[in-house]
Amino acid sequence: MKNFFTHKFRKKSPLEIVGIIIFGAIAITGLAILFGFVIMWLWNWLMPLIFGLPLLNYWQAVGLFILLKILIGGCGTGGSSKSSKHSKNECKDDSKTDFSKWKHYDKFWKEEGDAFFKQFVDKQNSQNEDNSTQSESH
Repeated sequence: MKNFFTHKFRKKSPLEIVGIIIFGAIAITGLAILFGFVIMWLWNWLMPLIFGLPLLNYWQAVGLFILLKILIGGCGTGGSSKSSKHSKNECKDDSKTDFSKWKHYDKFWKEEGDAFFKQFVDKQNSQNEDNSTQSESH
């Protein structure tokens, strides 16, 4: 991760970096405020009509979201009997196995992809021919 940041900010001035950080903080704050209003709006639209529950104000909606996040949790947090260190490593391992094989894709395609693709096309054509001759004989 260190190399990512040094690569991305290599040609940026300190003023640009501070601007990016300030913009990021404003964007995150704006999204958090918007998310609180979305939760409040959805709750006040659905829950009183369906279940007869009271209306929520903004801070109650934010508190409800935080409470649910604590109780239900996400990847590596909440409700698990495993230690948080083990859970975090488990999530990293899952994401690593999903995408690590793709780093070899370009090399494979350049070396063997065309030959395998031609074999696949030939196999499909022969199967189609076999199917058409079988249907003609019936």
